[in-house]
Amino acid sequence: MTLRTLTRVAAGLALALVCTAASAQDVIRLRIASGHPPANTYVNLMQNFFVPEVTKRVAAKTKYKVEFIEGYGGAMVKVADTLEGVQAGIIDIGGYCFCFEPSNLPLHAFQIMLPFGTMDPETSLKVARAVYDKVPYMSKVFEDKFRQKLIALIADNGYNLGTNFEWNSVADIKGQKIAGAGLNLKWLEFAGATPVQSSLVDAYTSMQTGVYNGWIMFPSGWVNFKLYEVGKFYTEIGFGAITWHGLTINTNRWNSLPKEVQDVIAEVAKEYEARTGSVNKADYPKQIAELKSKGVNVRQLPEKVRQDWAQSLSKWPAEKAKELDGAGLPGSQVLDIALKAAEDNGHKWPLRYSLK
Repeated sequence: MTLRTLTRVAAGLALALVCTAASAQDVIRLRIASGHPPANTYVNLMQNFFVPEVTKRVAAKTKYKVEFIEGYGGAMVKVADTLEGVQAGIIDIGGYCFCFEPSNLPLHAFQIMLPFGTMDPETSLKVARAVYDKVPYMSKVFEDKFRQKLIALIADNGYNLGTNFEWNSVADIKGQKIAGAGLNLKWLEFAGATPVQSSLVDAYTSMQTGVYNGWIMFPSGWVNFKLYEVGKFYTEIGFGAITWHGLTINTNRWNSLPKEVQDVIAEVAKEYEARTGSVNKADYPKQIAELKSKGVNVRQLPEKVRQDWAQSLSKWPAEKAKELDGAGLPGSQVLDIALKAAEDNGHKWPLRYSLK
């Protein structure tokens, strides 16, 4: 082989390597996960809206291609380990409930501290956004302490109480083992129930085996996890639709992304956030109807009982505000904004909580 031929071959190989390298650089792989399965509305939207929309729009608007590696239902991270998974870079993007981070994110459960709030998930998002937009700490803490960026808030539909036993008064709840997640167990204090910390992943088996006899749960959870098979009673108490989940991305991974890809992710994340409200709102009456069709006894709690229940918790918001303030967090500010934002959006509290 002549020197000229060798030179041509070498040049061709070099060009091929450059093209291959450029091609490889144009593909961005992102690991996205949640400890909850796609039966959860927000995870379903991660899988069927966020992922395909980012993939499609990045391909259409940029020279890059995004490939997602997905892991739901604990395949990559457990429900209580997702914040840490994003922080450590085990996954790039995580969806999770702040309820599993009472030490790391004690203030982010602020809507739980104001029970009997709006049952409208879209309004819940507006209330939460009012807080996050006015209190920089709420978003900055993710970046300052946990090496991740909050890109979307996530609303649930309204919390009620599902049980495997019939009850007609709050007194009937006394002594019953009832599950919940984090601070919402406080709601059961007036009823004298025995609170049990749990997660939806364990709910069916735990209800079936008698670990507990009920759940503070929104109807989508009762439907999608087939809890109607082990709990034939569902009471619309109206504890409130709570925005206390979030979608975050590891900051190192975020900073490594091209600006145009960041813009697409931020755009889709904003739409994803809105959909967690609108989808849950639209699904609520359908899920209540489905529970009835499955033979579940669905009833509404009388307003007088709600008022009595709220009265029993009347001092708790002020106690939590003082506790959070004492820890150097803007507890009173956050709860005050949330109270007023709910009212500005048309909500009428069964009891107007005082923070003093």
